[in-house]
Amino acid sequence: MNASVKVLLRGSSLLAALIVLHPTVFASVDDAQSFALQAAEPYVKEGFQVREDYWGGDLGSGEKKAVRQQLFKGNEYWFWLGTEVERAKISVHIYDSDGKLAEEPDGWQKGHFAAAHVIPKTTGSYFVIVNIEESPEERTHWALVYGFR
Repeated sequence: MNASVKVLLRGSSLLAALIVLHPTVFASVDDAQSFALQAAEPYVKEGFQVREDYWGGDLGSGEKKAVRQQLFKGNEYWFWLGTEVERAKISVHIYDSDGKLAEEPDGWQKGHFAAAHVIPKTTGSYFVIVNIEESPEERTHWALVYGFR
């Protein structure tokens, strides 16, 4: 076999692998965002407006990610976290700029969904901590959305 045929075969094999793996490799953060938005649905009925912007990524089991967000006194916020990994255990918590837990006690965690609620006492930067507590996957895609009223 000449060199150009080998290159062509390798290239087509790589392309075929990418096509087969496409939903797994490229859609995971979008899937995680869909789950985060699904967690937010009941709160929309209560008058919360879900923002279009969101955060996403992938973390290993036991890893955390901090997201800084400006929150305003007088508003009420919910942050919803989701992943497509059904057997993952995830959590989300909110801290003020002094590192003190700022969330209300009604936050929740249900498998591959989690939520935290905050009513800021002051306007300022708050830190939302995303945690992949346990996961059967080496890396777990996650997405965080939020809403306010």
